[in-house]
Amino acid sequence: MDKIKRMKELNEQLAKAADAYYNTGVEIMSDHEYDELYDELTALEKETGVILSGSRTQKVGYEVASELKKVRHSSKMLSLDKTKSVEELASWLGSNKGFLSWKLDGLTLVLTYENGELVQAVTRGNGEVGEDITANARHIIGIPARIPFKGRLVVRGESLMKYADFERVNAQADEGAKYKNPRNLCVGTVRNLDSKITAERNINFFAFNLVSADGYEENSFAARIEWLSGLGFQTVYGVPVTSTDLEENIRTFERNIAKNEFPSDGLVLMLDDVAYGLSLGETSHAPRNGMAFKWRDETADTKLLEVEWSASRTGLLNPVAIFEPVELEGTTVSRASVHNVSIVRQLRLGIGDTITVYKANMIIPQILENKTASGSLDIPEVCPVCGGKTEISSSDDDVMTLYCTSPDCAAKHIGKFEHFVQRDAMNIVGMSTATIETLISEGFVSSFRDFYHLADHKAKITALEGFGEKSYEKMQAAIDASRHTELSRVLYAMGIPNIGRAASRLICAGHTTPDELEKLTAAELTAIDGIGEVLAGEYEKFFADVKNLAEFRELVAELDIAAPEEVNTSSGISGKTFVITGSVHIWKNRNELKAYIEANGGKVASAVSSKTDYLINNDSTSGSSKNKTARSLNIPIVTEEEFREMAES
Repeated sequence: MDKIKRMKELNEQLAKAADAYYNTGVEIMSDHEYDELYDELTALEKETGVILSGSRTQKVGYEVASELKKVRHSSKMLSLDKTKSVEELASWLGSNKGFLSWKLDGLTLVLTYENGELVQAVTRGNGEVGEDITANARHIIGIPARIPFKGRLVVRGESLMKYADFERVNAQADEGAKYKNPRNLCVGTVRNLDSKITAERNINFFAFNLVSADGYEENSFAARIEWLSGLGFQTVYGVPVTSTDLEENIRTFERNIAKNEFPSDGLVLMLDDVAYGLSLGETSHAPRNGMAFKWRDETADTKLLEVEWSASRTGLLNPVAIFEPVELEGTTVSRASVHNVSIVRQLRLGIGDTITVYKANMIIPQILENKTASGSLDIPEVCPVCGGKTEISSSDDDVMTLYCTSPDCAAKHIGKFEHFVQRDAMNIVGMSTATIETLISEGFVSSFRDFYHLADHKAKITALEGFGEKSYEKMQAAIDASRHTELSRVLYAMGIPNIGRAASRLICAGHTTPDELEKLTAAELTAIDGIGEVLAGEYEKFFADVKNLAEFRELVAELDIAAPEEVNTSSGISGKTFVITGSVHIWKNRNELKAYIEANGGKVASAVSSKTDYLINNDSTSGSSKNKTARSLNIPIVTEEEFREMAES
């Protein structure tokens, strides 16, 4: 009975983790921990001969829980069996030829094409029912809108983000809205109801399996991947292997993982003989034509020295474990993020505890387990930066985080000014966090305008350690250069919650003076295509605060804000809103066409709506979703040639 009870506990833990992972992109336990619990459940099921109702070993993914349209897959999407043993993988392959490729760590999609046109893109969901994200798929890099294949074609692949794009998007997000890793951000982006967000975040797609193609009879898995590449798909990198050279090829992948632009959590080995692989059938959980290889994590035991609570500009305090340095995957590590209070408590951390650390995906340091689990670590009741009172906040997913409640916390000021000086904002080149901290602590900077009055403190600044005449002059030159800017940068620099660079451009496109910006109402903002109620509410709330308004006005008084570029309001497209879809040939690319429209008084939206005047599509007869929407709303569909005639009339 104890074993049955343990199986129930394991199923509950795995179900909760899967729910968070598949439905919200929130990772409440590591892959390593999930795999260990799953393996324990599998072993208990074999030992007892009992498989409980709803067992996680019989499920793939989790029930979807969003507003997206549900779609039932034509065939079950099962998970591959996995191993961490090269010997077991070689034994499984036997005398067969195989195809070894990256196991990409993102969100699996199924694409369907009819007569060369993308007609549907569906997420994996629970393996039987997924979500229709076709509108977003048209903005994902590596998914061609049209292919030179007439007939029905079904492809599976992985959507994911580059590490660089993950860092870029996360850097622009409010602390409370930051994502833990690229996969989580990818899931949230692909399942977002706004296609514009998908386009801005540079999601990539890599095809990894051809499910079916009318009349196509190639039987080699490797050749099929190459064929998909020829059709215009971005495909997963892989190599043909045999059991003889399998280990050598695995080691080559292993050496290259640190150079990867994309997250990977292992490798996939598929039988190259497609027909033979399919003839092997499947279990209730896994197909028999492939096997996943998970990296055997290199671990090390070390001593926890302290937990540092790193403060952000929103007041969020992030726990970071500091431990005695250890060697992992060829580098020395001594720090690992613990992410939030929930994980601190799950690990039962205490100073002096013996912890086991590893590198997730061989890159990111993580705590695997706490061997002594003293649970003696106190959650700070006061902020380590300002001494103000802290507060534990709990999300809808029961994830607990620690915040500083003081509105005057210096850390919030530091983060605020870090945002202000960044490249996409005021672009004060060379202004480091260390310099900002010094300027704040010395009392030289307490508001945005103060950056432009540092000359008042020149003598004191040049006398500071690490400064001098040359450093001061370089800093002052960068500050003076930043005075000459554009209004959308100023708006973004203010750090209004949820108002990113793209939203700032949209707002400033139709409201071109600081005076207009500070008086905008939520109703006026939501009238802008691309600005929703949440953004509008945050914006209106920000400028309703007299301190924020005063700081904005003081800053504007210091700047030389460039007048908006002169727009040709006499063109035939002035005042009209366009949506662009499909490939272009008169203009170099869509961005060039977009710039032309805006320079001639028009606007460009990402999705067809009742506010759209024209849809530009060189294939006006296609069955694309944008064409269908345009027809249903009686919006004219024009080619580039027709558009150019309209603009020049």
